[in-house]
Amino acid sequence: MKGKGWTGMKPTKDNIKLYIDTLGCPKNFNDSEAAAGIWEAAGMSITDDLLEADAIMVNTCGFINDAKKESIDRIFEMVSLAEEREKAGGKRPLLCVSGCLSQRYAPELAKEIPEVDIFLGVNEYEKLPEIIRERQGNLFISCAPAKFTEFSARRVEENSHTATLRIAEGCNNRCAYCVIPSIRGPYRSRRMEDILKEAQTLGNAGCRELILIAQDVTEYGRDLYGELRLPMLLRELAKVPQIRWIRLMYCYEDKITDELIETMASEPKICHYIDIPLQHCSDSVLKGMRRRSTSDSIRGTIARLREAVPDIHIRTTMITGFPGETDEDFAELSDFVREMRFERLGVFPYSQEEGTPAGDRPDQIDEEVRSRRADEIMRRQVEISREVNESKIGTVQLVLIEEMDEDGAWIGRTQYDAPEIDGSVILTSDQPLRKGMFAQVRIIDAFDYDLVGEYIQEENL
Repeated sequence: MKGKGWTGMKPTKDNIKLYIDTLGCPKNFNDSEAAAGIWEAAGMSITDDLLEADAIMVNTCGFINDAKKESIDRIFEMVSLAEEREKAGGKRPLLCVSGCLSQRYAPELAKEIPEVDIFLGVNEYEKLPEIIRERQGNLFISCAPAKFTEFSARRVEENSHTATLRIAEGCNNRCAYCVIPSIRGPYRSRRMEDILKEAQTLGNAGCRELILIAQDVTEYGRDLYGELRLPMLLRELAKVPQIRWIRLMYCYEDKITDELIETMASEPKICHYIDIPLQHCSDSVLKGMRRRSTSDSIRGTIARLREAVPDIHIRTTMITGFPGETDEDFAELSDFVREMRFERLGVFPYSQEEGTPAGDRPDQIDEEVRSRRADEIMRRQVEISREVNESKIGTVQLVLIEEMDEDGAWIGRTQYDAPEIDGSVILTSDQPLRKGMFAQVRIIDAFDYDLVGEYIQEENL
């Protein structure tokens, strides 16, 4: 993690240089930023050079089998690096594994990978400096607190123009295939005043785009205030003067209210983009997944969104091969994707997770069938994505400039694309540009996922 946050202190005499390697979703990256801020606030330093690190923390993902495998592979990479440094006569760095995989499997991992010094759960980042300094034991896992717990610090990249903003933790939805409630605990909304305070701090530090994150953003407020308060929160966030874009991720369809849609339509700072992980459209599969949506409710919500916000770009994810998914269920899903023409869509083959109702079902579908069905949906979606992009040729789009690539072209995003998830705009300019600026860009070409544009002029806040 590079850059300098607003929380740092001068390193102390017992300065330990920590390298943080993060895998998984934006919520994990948010945790890592907090861990880094807490580390610096304790008078120690973060390094982006593995070779000079005194300690290495791998923040893991444990959501599905592929993510677990990636996390374990990364842990072994760090074990090998530590051993090589020791063999070369250097000091072996301390190895710490944190995150969802650690929270879920710490005792088993400690037996299988004894080379790891510390296993840290998702609720222990405030104790990170003390744990690494003292090294009294190797398992630090606890249950989720009853209420949302504020991190005491956070470290973001210097001049960062985009930042996640966590509004809640945990989940109450209990989908049949998901282990997140058992890892992260029950849903806990963050106090609105604390969210707004952090948003203002981020804006003062140069942030122009806020990405709202939680396991379920649309559930915000019910536990704390007795009602859903996402629309109110959005209206308050829009008052932060430095913020230009507010992006919604992880919205559940059954909680997308008329008030939320009206707020999106009327507030210019809210991106015309929404992430709704639908997972399927067949009523029988949705029931088996323990989702509260139905085929009719999904179609109705999409229609309401597109009527109120005609240029909205809907991102969703689908799961293929859920236990009991018949050929007819899959055909319905395939037709649904063709009919709805989602602007952004990802597909995951079902991952059988131990300890879940779906994982215990006897009607599991062959892994090859799950993957083949996912590939078929994605082949269809590539065509839709290309057509959506081609419809933008000749239009002028507002683009947030992010970086220059190795060939000297600038890379940016429209409001219709989330960072690290969706496509980019590759643009040329005969004038100097800078990271974090907004620019008017004419789209001149399109690919499956990316656009090509030419710079017109800067757009001031």
